[in-house]
Amino acid sequence: MKKALWVLAPLLAVLFVIPLGAAVTLAAVITPAAAEQTRLDGCGTAVAASGSWRPPFQQAYVRTSAFGTRFHPIHHVWRLHAGTDLVSQPRPGPVVAVAAGTVVEAAYRGGYGNAVDVDHGGGITSRYAHLARINPTIRPGTTVTVGQVLGVEGSTGASTGNHLHLEILINGDPVDPVPFMAERGAPLDGREVAPTPTTAVPAGVEGGIGFDLPPAGTPRLASLTNPPAAIPPPVKALYVAAAERYQLPWTLLAGIGMEETAHGRNTASSSAGAQGLMQFMPATFAAYGVDGDGDGAASIRSDADSVFSAANYLTHSGVTKGPDGVRKALYAYNHATWYVNDVLHYAHAYGGGLVMGDPTSCVGGTGDPNLTPLPADQVEALLAWAGQQAGDQYVYGANGPDAWDCSSFTQAAYRHIGLTLPRTAGAQRDWLAAGHGTRIPPGQERPGDLIFWDSYLGPNAIGHVVIIKDPTTRTTFEAKNPRAGVGTFSYAGIQQGKNIYEIWRPGATDRAP
Repeated sequence: MKKALWVLAPLLAVLFVIPLGAAVTLAAVITPAAAEQTRLDGCGTAVAASGSWRPPFQQAYVRTSAFGTRFHPIHHVWRLHAGTDLVSQPRPGPVVAVAAGTVVEAAYRGGYGNAVDVDHGGGITSRYAHLARINPTIRPGTTVTVGQVLGVEGSTGASTGNHLHLEILINGDPVDPVPFMAERGAPLDGREVAPTPTTAVPAGVEGGIGFDLPPAGTPRLASLTNPPAAIPPPVKALYVAAAERYQLPWTLLAGIGMEETAHGRNTASSSAGAQGLMQFMPATFAAYGVDGDGDGAASIRSDADSVFSAANYLTHSGVTKGPDGVRKALYAYNHATWYVNDVLHYAHAYGGGLVMGDPTSCVGGTGDPNLTPLPADQVEALLAWAGQQAGDQYVYGANGPDAWDCSSFTQAAYRHIGLTLPRTAGAQRDWLAAGHGTRIPPGQERPGDLIFWDSYLGPNAIGHVVIIKDPTTRTTFEAKNPRAGVGTFSYAGIQQGKNIYEIWRPGATDRAP
């Protein structure tokens, strides 16, 4: 059984002066794991930026001085410290907006040093102080998006070391940023957070999560001399239709089509025996070929079948599992680094796009059959919390406290008992499969187990997750959909017609202190 690793951060002497009655005292560092985190190992350290709020860093960090009355290190008096201090690891890094809004101040402001205030509406303002410098594009009146870079962490103003002083003000009054951010699904827990994608995530996407198609790297080969060719309309229609079916950017299929045959202009069999518009080897097509044109057969020479089969192959190869997953899937298609970069170059030339997946997703695995199950009291607490949310709304990308999508609901339920799961359903399943859970055969499930199946992300990707309430009645606790909301539902018969249907049991974890 894996035990939680609780890391005590060293005491940091990052203390500073806050004007308007704020102050700082010597205080023990609040660890990134404090009161919430247990295990998120085995899948990297980063988490996905989800929903409309996120932490103000992309890099890992520690929380030092907390909100509240403390001893001022310079003036030696007790005053309110009106925010929380965050220190990037291992060195100062960029500071980003915690939510979309409008810049109301961006200037040097006495003890705050270089500071930016962002109005988020509803009386809520976020303040970022002691910046080394403010991004030159950030000025009063600027509209910023969640995750947009505001400046760089520093030590300007009344400060004794590099850090970010973050304040949240409601109608002008400071509130503790830690519970405020946690209630909005953006806990200030010290973990690295993936960049918010520059391409807008469309409505109706679980977790509000996606990631930009990664850029081309080096080396490149064909794309250095062959510019991207115009795409014949019938071929582009196939790219778009296959991308819609398998939920990936059509431009990625166009990149492969350009690299392989210039969109069908050169479809002769290769010297290795690859055939068709997307150049499949017969053995690979036999394993992954699908009927794209609906004629009842999968033909390696059919343009529609070739394009749909390429989308099928990429999603089977993990193309939605973060930027590295895109590169690995393309490398699986053709084992050459220059090929990966050529395809990405062409894909961006055709417009790039957003990949509907978790940028921090695990590779997965087969799980650990020897894990100790959760104790009965933890399962009871989990189910009690889940039941108390009945009647809440279902909103794609929501992180609570009164609205959820399927995976944020599951994540919050397990966080309630001290176990931290990734954000999306697919990433949760992969995290369990990476050694944090046990795969359970249908019919042997217990209360508290999780069921995953494919839905809106296509047949090769998990799109929904539920918590088993009672196997004898085949009922769940879940955030079901926007119409049904959160409550108790039936999973009887769900397995029929699903390409993916898996039951997983998270392993026992140490309790959070």
